[in-house]
Amino acid sequence: MGITNIRCFVLMMIIAIVLTGCSGGGVTTPINDEAKVKSVINEYYLALSNLNFNKAKNYCVYGSDQYYAVSQVKALVDNAYLYCNTITFNAFIDIQNVSVSGNYATVSGYTTFLLTYCGYYYNDEMYSNFNLQKVGNSWKLY
Repeated sequence: MGITNIRCFVLMMIIAIVLTGCSGGGVTTPINDEAKVKSVINEYYLALSNLNFNKAKNYCVYGSDQYYAVSQVKALVDNAYLYCNTITFNAFIDIQNVSVSGNYATVSGYTTFLLTYCGYYYNDEMYSNFNLQKVGNSWKLY
């Protein structure tokens, strides 16, 4: 194998590495807006389930209806704490549809909330619609 062939081989290897990235040959694509919106909704529900209301509010536009809805859930949980020290709050969503149009998105799906305390429970299931707005690089509920 001559010097020219070795140089061509090395050049081809460098091009292959650059084109495939250093990810083992896979193509890395940026997360699209639909995936980001789904992630925000799921993280929001996880924060509610963990009773982390400040984190849940961070997924909302400050002062929006959804922001104040988190405050209402917190008040409900705080009220339950007056009667019982052991409280669980489970919030789930089964996302059915995501629609993104520019800086706005709509998510719809089946939601379930279950609050248990002192042997009592409050359950709510419904089909819900959520509106999101892109603020900077982040999607937020409003």
